[in-house]
Amino acid sequence: MQTTTDTVAHAVTPISGPISPRFATIEQAAETRPAFTCAAFRDLKFRAHDRTNSRGEIIKGNGTGAAGVWIQIGRKVLIDLDAFDRWIESHRQAA
Repeated sequence: MQTTTDTVAHAVTPISGPISPRFATIEQAAETRPAFTCAAFRDLKFRAHDRTNSRGEIIKGNGTGAAGVWIQIGRKVLIDLDAFDRWIESHRQAA
């Protein structure tokens, strides 16, 4: 019994630069975005959505939740860096 194997040559293109990940932990995001510390990212997450204070008044969120910046799987919190960059750009003021 003879078996034949077909070999397929796959063209692999070399990557010229580092690939930036789309998702990062808070610590990784603080390393790649030095303008924000870990504490600043945690504060942005805490204030991501509207919330109610003890008097029943609505405290406005910062919009990162609606922008899709945060992904939470169990206790693991990830930041969608593309969504975060879009959220930052949305705050740019015209001069």
